[in-house]
Amino acid sequence: MKYLDTERAGFVLFFLATAFLAFVGGAVVVLSEVFPYKYFDDAYKAALALKEQKSVDDPYTQTDLWRDARTDERGVTINKPDAVYEGLTLYTSGDGAYANLIDMDGNIVHRWSLPYSKVWDKSPRDAEPRSDDLMFWDKVRMLPNGDLFAIYNAANDSPWGYGMVRIDRNSQLLWGYHAHTHHDLDITPDGRVITLTNAYIDEPIETFSTLEIPWLDDFVVELDGETGEELSKISLLHSFLNSPYRELAYAIPRFALADPLHANSVQFIDGPTARAFAPARGNSEQVMVSFRHPGAIGLIDLKSGEMTWAQHGPWLGQHYGRALQNGNFMLFDNYGNFKKKNDSRVLEVNPQSNAIVWRYTGDSDHPFKSGLRSSAEALPNGNRLITESDGGRLFEVNRAGDIVWEFINPVRGGEGDQFIPVVSAGQRIALGDIDADFLESLDITRR
Repeated sequence: MKYLDTERAGFVLFFLATAFLAFVGGAVVVLSEVFPYKYFDDAYKAALALKEQKSVDDPYTQTDLWRDARTDERGVTINKPDAVYEGLTLYTSGDGAYANLIDMDGNIVHRWSLPYSKVWDKSPRDAEPRSDDLMFWDKVRMLPNGDLFAIYNAANDSPWGYGMVRIDRNSQLLWGYHAHTHHDLDITPDGRVITLTNAYIDEPIETFSTLEIPWLDDFVVELDGETGEELSKISLLHSFLNSPYRELAYAIPRFALADPLHANSVQFIDGPTARAFAPARGNSEQVMVSFRHPGAIGLIDLKSGEMTWAQHGPWLGQHYGRALQNGNFMLFDNYGNFKKKNDSRVLEVNPQSNAIVWRYTGDSDHPFKSGLRSSAEALPNGNRLITESDGGRLFEVNRAGDIVWEFINPVRGGEGDQFIPVVSAGQRIALGDIDADFLESLDITRR
């Protein structure tokens, strides 16, 4: 019996000694980052990501799809008919995979909806997808016939973006592109679709040795609008690093070394814009991309994959860079205003002098603050349609900075209706730009 007790004690001591040596060895590996540190580090990151993805108990407080509602007002709160650009407004909401088309009074005249589970049963990386209640349409664009392009996104997942679909006016699937599409899309005059995707890359880049491994690369992708077939794909980090503007990439903050660019908008440069916007040099086969982490916007040639121009300026965490046909560019500056309750602003910038030629900054009566997403679109009458995502708000301002139309997402959540879903896509569509048969189906004339 004493022999057995001694044997058990020896085994326990051996086990503890082995565990201690493993702990010390692991600490040495981690602190010195020698082999097999990378495998430990990757496994640790993967475990943390999986834990975060699986631990959403309250979507209102644990995701970025909902925010504290800033007002009890809902729907259209401002409408100055003589000052607005008349039309219908398309928007998405963080509480689901749907889009609403509303008139100037906020009445829903059409709605599209298609849950992710009705299209795919896996994520683009062949993993279990997020549930439909944590999925929403990030960006949508409507065609004159009522067809809709929509990007699926989900809460607390990476790489973000779950795919793009084209559906008809009745929300019937026409095609699906199953990739990590995210943030934005644009449609060329000949019907191609330009969007962004991302993917984790395990390979180091010799000229950018501080990148974390794995790192997230962004891609500009060109799709056939009729079939969804991928036509081309360009690595944005490689375009950046192979360009004369590479120093902007080397200024990426340390916290972003696993997601160095964070591209968040894409615009196809059409013929008139290419002729008006000097950096495009008349080349219409380019796209403008906003790179959040370097704080830059740039032009990418779709044929060569080269970055032909880039600009850095006095904005912070920006989204939605857009070249304008007046020769300037516009963007949503999420953090660059530095004023209480008015952190955000919309800037119009001269690309040759980098001078701010117009801005909208909000005021005490209409606070303006959105840390994520958001956009600003130029309307034909000179007004700007602004999407303030975190405020759940769309509004139109004139050149004097006066709000001439405002719409606040009417959806609320939480036990006291204290939360509002974000809005991510705002598009104003003139009635004359809609096909007659689809327009008739909207039954607007009887309103």
